[in-house]
Amino acid sequence: MRISNRKLDHLLITTYYDVNHSVTTLLEEVLPVPRAAPEASLDEVDPSITLFGKRIAAPVIVSGMTGGHHIALEINRAIAEVVEELGLGMGVGSQRAAVKDPSLIDTYRVVRRVAPNALIIGNIGAAQLAKMSIDDVEKLVSMIEADALAVHLNVPQELFQPEGDRDFRGVIKAIEKIVEKLSVPVIVKETGHSIDPVTVSKLVSIGVEYIDVSGAGGTSWVRVEELRARNAGEASLAREASVYRNWGLPTAVAIVAARWAAPTACILAGGGVWNGLDALRALMLGADAVTVALPVLRAYADNGVDGVMAFLSRYVSELRKGMLMVGARTLRDLYATDYALGPRLSSYIESLGIDPELYKYASRARLYTSRACP
Repeated sequence: MRISNRKLDHLLITTYYDVNHSVTTLLEEVLPVPRAAPEASLDEVDPSITLFGKRIAAPVIVSGMTGGHHIALEINRAIAEVVEELGLGMGVGSQRAAVKDPSLIDTYRVVRRVAPNALIIGNIGAAQLAKMSIDDVEKLVSMIEADALAVHLNVPQELFQPEGDRDFRGVIKAIEKIVEKLSVPVIVKETGHSIDPVTVSKLVSIGVEYIDVSGAGGTSWVRVEELRARNAGEASLAREASVYRNWGLPTAVAIVAARWAAPTACILAGGGVWNGLDALRALMLGADAVTVALPVLRAYADNGVDGVMAFLSRYVSELRKGMLMVGARTLRDLYATDYALGPRLSSYIESLGIDPELYKYASRARLYTSRACP
């Protein structure tokens, strides 16, 4: 199957079918301690942050979703228009399709034309990266004048994709090579099935400073591939995929595991962080910024660019109001704000050998060290 056709499958399935994990992110188990008298005004709340050398108005990035199909051009254009106006960031979907078919380059390049000042993040799969030269990777960056490049790890999705990769050797070495030589920062991310603490430690040891844990609880790409396999008549592969629909650490657990393994790394949290309250919880728990994808795509499907604008404006507004309600004027205030943990999340954390109370103190090391995202 042509990559562009697969991209269209992904767009249609994620927009119109139930593709969520049937487990939660466990972010509902992060219980902010409210400040009944915060002695602050909403106008004073400033959630801005510097990421990849760019100051953005809030720690919210629309995660890379699409590109590689002509329908994707209008989606990327709409998202870019909104993030430019709101001062946020966005990624593009895997640029592999444009490497194989240059006629698709504009489906990605449109984002920089429409959003000259926004934070823009390129994207390539780790399995493909292992087969590319530095010059090839630099072309991905220049294609969209990217401020950073995301390398996505998606072993579960590939294994249940009929035409997916099956060989994942050499990935860490390939990432190390581009971290050393690429002209822009590199972020390593999963796509919704979580990055484990062992992998986080390996990534940090080779110089990776930015990690998006992309935990379970939001979109399940194994579920997406299950539906694709079922539609293609590949019943056996679809049945296998259905077993692994909920694969991965819940997003809240993945945040804790990553922060514990890499106290001073820049941790982004994706995977079901779909409203401002969950963003607040993720940031308090240990993330420096959050990423969101599926609700943005569905907002576009419902009402085009106006739908995207309404969703992202509301998301940031919810976050700012939550910050005020816990007495945080800035993100640094928020990172230091106290919270309680529900029993399921506490138990899960303890099962990984992490003391929940000790973790709270250890996670605040990000406030006192020189880091990639201050």
